[in-house]
Amino acid sequence: MGENIRLALKGIWSHRLRSFLTMLGVIIGIASIIAIVSTIKGTNEQIMQNLIGAGNNNVTISLRQGDSDYWMDGGVPDNVIPVTEPQKEEIRSLDSVADASFYVRRKYAGGISAGVNSLTGGSILGIDSHYLPTVGLVVFRGRPFVETDYSKFHKVALLDEKAAELLFPEKDPIGRIVELSGEPFTVVGLVQKSDDFQPVIESIQDYDTYNREEYGTVLIPDADWPIIYNYDEPQDCVARAVTTEKMSEMGRSVEKIMKKSVAGSSGSDDAVTYKAEDLLEKARNKQELANSTNSLLIWIASIALLVGGIGVMNIMLVSVTERTNEIGLKKALGARDNRILAQFLTEAVVLTSLGGVIGVISGIILAEVISRAAGTPVAISIPAIILSVLFSMAIGVIFGFLPSVQAANLNPIDALRRE
Repeated sequence: MGENIRLALKGIWSHRLRSFLTMLGVIIGIASIIAIVSTIKGTNEQIMQNLIGAGNNNVTISLRQGDSDYWMDGGVPDNVIPVTEPQKEEIRSLDSVADASFYVRRKYAGGISAGVNSLTGGSILGIDSHYLPTVGLVVFRGRPFVETDYSKFHKVALLDEKAAELLFPEKDPIGRIVELSGEPFTVVGLVQKSDDFQPVIESIQDYDTYNREEYGTVLIPDADWPIIYNYDEPQDCVARAVTTEKMSEMGRSVEKIMKKSVAGSSGSDDAVTYKAEDLLEKARNKQELANSTNSLLIWIASIALLVGGIGVMNIMLVSVTERTNEIGLKKALGARDNRILAQFLTEAVVLTSLGGVIGVISGIILAEVISRAAGTPVAISIPAIILSVLFSMAIGVIFGFLPSVQAANLNPIDALRRE
């Protein structure tokens, strides 16, 4: 085998241009597939990171009516009671749950103001002590809520950066008053995400999905919620899974426990009930859509491999014709048919394998060029590289077999006579 590989490399080097042109179809096909697969993988990873975040693994279980969030402005639903403390402890004790927080919220709430400035379209959240660490928020100025804020019903508030910018554009918010539905709350701290994760926005759908708190958010202790809204208002839950893979399982488990607080949750499609937002499933659906589109490109690129394989067969048939006397002489000296077959088959495999390696290198370079030129995320797939090289070797075996058999079956007397 080693001698056959040496002879194959020698023959390829002797006819460098012809060999390169023969490999060109394989090189183009492999390079295209590597570039496409790298783009697919990079896009899928970006989708997963965008939806799930930088390792937050959070799932929201919220009160919904059909496919939409339930708007509490229409009143507390008759069939839902607040989640009990035993239910909360049951949720936090689940193996798939790292932590869980229960909160009440008004999206696009009105009546948020500070002097002449107002927060139009902002959100108000009544949070428990688990909320900030669960969702990955940290207080970067001032202080967080403390136990006495909850037990003494202190009217205090935390603002995110957007709310602070809009309500107090030229002032330090700490210690100042923000009014919520006419009730004064003292700002005690400012919060921000604990990581630097920023989703990639490429469409209006991405904007709607990833920028839900663009208008600013005000956080108050959940004990103060009845001061501005209803008593015994049902809470939503945000839970953090121990791993990304556990998100779907955790969401279903938490949803099942919270549905114990809902009467008639198995009724019509418009029934008000708790539902988990399965971000992992959303990510997979978007990935499947991207994959179905890009798989067509892979099939098109595979045509280049087919053309390359035909080119290998053609050049090997030419090589057999050119080396007829050599084959006849070897067989006259006692070379068996299987030795001749192995020699030419090895030459075809070495030829396509070199094309595969060059194609892989070209594909990686092409993927990086596409990434820089189009801003498309790429991620090099090691399994795709290995499979591409193995596939190029298989092309050599498949398309080099017929010429090799033809060489092995030559009659030595006829071969020596041929000019």
